[in-house]
Amino acid sequence: MCFSARPLAGALCRWLIAVLPALAAWAPANAQNAVFLSEGRIEFERKVNLYAQMDHNDSWSDLQKKTMPQFKTTWFDLYFNSDKTLFKPGRENPDNNKLWEQPAEENVVFSDLGGEKMTSQKKIFESLFLVQDSTRRIKWKITDENRTIAGFACRRANAIIMDSIYVVAFYTDEILTSGGPESFSGLPGMILGVALPHQHITWFATKVQAVRVNPTDLTAPVKGKKVDPHALRQTLKESMKDFDKNFLQRNMEAALL
Repeated sequence: MCFSARPLAGALCRWLIAVLPALAAWAPANAQNAVFLSEGRIEFERKVNLYAQMDHNDSWSDLQKKTMPQFKTTWFDLYFNSDKTLFKPGRENPDNNKLWEQPAEENVVFSDLGGEKMTSQKKIFESLFLVQDSTRRIKWKITDENRTIAGFACRRANAIIMDSIYVVAFYTDEILTSGGPESFSGLPGMILGVALPHQHITWFATKVQAVRVNPTDLTAPVKGKKVDPHALRQTLKESMKDFDKNFLQRNMEAALL
């Protein structure tokens, strides 16, 4: 309680007595509004910088650039519950009909995070593969950098995968599932952004929807020739043995992500 003979102090005391109960009532209500999702749908925008992927800076490359956009954009949906995710192609981009198809750009990836298992359906040129593997173990290094993606506060983490591919990821702990686009997972929350700077590819969430997800909708793809990552690598090496080294490396990386 406040006791004072001074008018100003008395007025302050009366104001505090009036306001403090309202503040006390507001704080629990505001805390109850905090939402932590454990199921829903996320739309991802995948962008490839086609100009940057060109192997040579010559007159032929300059001519190609005049007939094509700099970026190829595709859309994917990620459905998730507490321990499973399904990443698959989303709405179509009619502009892509004018561009060449790259390996493994229409992947369907099912991840059983609790069971540490992953099944990926990959279209590579004219062949469809069903790759069965354990979930990728990534040694993430969490940093102090923050940014907001699709309305969620995210924190940056870096890693190296496949021996040489540098990965920048942004995750939010406001979505409890430890998943992400493609085969990226293993952070303390959902990954909403991934960039591969040297491969010139990014995946960023554009919207997150808190919707009910039927467990029967979170199932692994079944179509395609069953292979493990090693067998897929050998098959690709054989099929692309006559291509130049840069083309082979870029397409191998895309197929094995």
